[in-house]
Amino acid sequence: MAATRFAPGLMIAMAFCASAWAAEAIKVDVCVYGGTSGGVIAAVTAAKLGKSVVLIEPGRHPGGMSSGGLGQTDFGNKAAIGGLSRDFYKRVGQFYKKDEAWQFQPRHAEQVFRERLAEHKVRAILEHRLARVEKTGRRIGSITIEKAPPLANGAPAPTAVPNSEQVISAAMFLDATYEGDLLARAGVSYHVGREAVAKYNEPLNGIRARTPQHQFLTDVDPYVQPGDPSSGLLPLIQKGDGGKPGDGDRSVQAYNFRLCLTMDPANRMPITPPAGYDPKTYELLARHVEGLVAAKKNPTLGMLLKIDLMPGGKTDINNNGAVSTDFIGMNYDYPDGDWTTRSRIWTEHINYINGLLYFLATSERIPAKIRADMAAWGLCRDEFTDTGGWPCQMYIREGRRMVGRYVVSQADCDHKTTIEDSVGMGAYNMDSHNCQRIVQNGYVRNEGDVQVAPRGPYPVPYRAITPKAEECENLLVPVALSASHIAYGSIRMEPVFMVLGQSAATAACQAIDEGKPVQEIDYARLRKALLEAGQVLEYAPAKGARRG
Repeated sequence: MAATRFAPGLMIAMAFCASAWAAEAIKVDVCVYGGTSGGVIAAVTAAKLGKSVVLIEPGRHPGGMSSGGLGQTDFGNKAAIGGLSRDFYKRVGQFYKKDEAWQFQPRHAEQVFRERLAEHKVRAILEHRLARVEKTGRRIGSITIEKAPPLANGAPAPTAVPNSEQVISAAMFLDATYEGDLLARAGVSYHVGREAVAKYNEPLNGIRARTPQHQFLTDVDPYVQPGDPSSGLLPLIQKGDGGKPGDGDRSVQAYNFRLCLTMDPANRMPITPPAGYDPKTYELLARHVEGLVAAKKNPTLGMLLKIDLMPGGKTDINNNGAVSTDFIGMNYDYPDGDWTTRSRIWTEHINYINGLLYFLATSERIPAKIRADMAAWGLCRDEFTDTGGWPCQMYIREGRRMVGRYVVSQADCDHKTTIEDSVGMGAYNMDSHNCQRIVQNGYVRNEGDVQVAPRGPYPVPYRAITPKAEECENLLVPVALSASHIAYGSIRMEPVFMVLGQSAATAACQAIDEGKPVQEIDYARLRKALLEAGQVLEYAPAKGARRG
């Protein structure tokens, strides 16, 4: 599959100062591209193992979603989380005088990531992103990055700073981006969207015949003039019937931003309307709420937003219900998009959510109690200070997914396979947010939400974080790893990304030491090193144990 011009990166020295170095060629043992939680842990791991390492991140902040608003940690089963991933939650716990904290404020998470990088003297280049990949045969020789400070709202800049390119050479490369930018530019196979049920024999994949959760609870008319299809569809609804159940498509599960709000008057900033705000955009939300009222379903703010309380009187707000913070169907062009496309989609998501919150707080179409409850919340003065209180990381629930030596599928989650090269454990639900909002039988319906638990923690194989040998032999992919849409929905949790980041970096260092391609290293040696580092590679619950 052809890849487009891309990948994330920013520039700033280990002290994270705002000035860029003069153009220079950098040569290291390990280059980690993507400062997500998995990327930070990978870079720290390589440094701990004595390798020279550089971490490249397009944004201004290390930590990805873990420092970008996702303070309500999804883990499935804590017993499956070990190594430096578990250590992260222990270190965050120190802010709250707890052994571990799985709910936390974004700024505290970012502080832990920055301290970890400083502790091991990792060179972190922020505000830089991938421009080119130089490859000889099966090996990446170098990457060229370019400086591109994000826009004021955190969105990727459409264009880079002229004459700001920098070349990074390394023996081993890790793609730790959510998007899979480096793997794509390196010519590694990948997939975007949902596979057909028949592709990997996965009943939960593909277009869904039924979507019972996060669904409209009443029949809502989809047309501008109710009952008149010729008047056109309301905003937030897509054309078409959604496709044939079981087929694959290019739909990507919805993105949003995880919102950190507060009621504390001393820390609260008002939520004002975004530029170009038009209440007509939220006509579907109004009709949805009015339908709930008419059906005596007693709508509350909690039915429209999933509000989880965090320490410090703050929140991690996620999508909830039929019309919420998920901008359904508006992200399809993001995974393979150029920087102009991504910048537009990022900004559209911020404006949509900003407008939604303002509409809930001000529109007379919304019950007074919901308006009052929404108006009590505001952005935090002490969080995301360089983006006006809005999160600095969009929740990219899936982008590109590598098609590597092994594709993790529903069968692995259901314990129908035997994995002998485990490098970590997945444990969370096979979880897909809605992919489409369409008209069926004359009414609005959401399509694509899946929430089905695996049979318990399951191993993620080393083969799933390594490309096919003929495509690239010095690249590991711990985040946009090789998994189907539905299996990735279980794996794609921040603790797992950190686990896989540590395992990938350990394997990269071993490949350097052994002088071998990543596909040919001694797994027994890797396993021994991972276990000694506290990783959990298999899980056998004690009798009577319950899932965490």
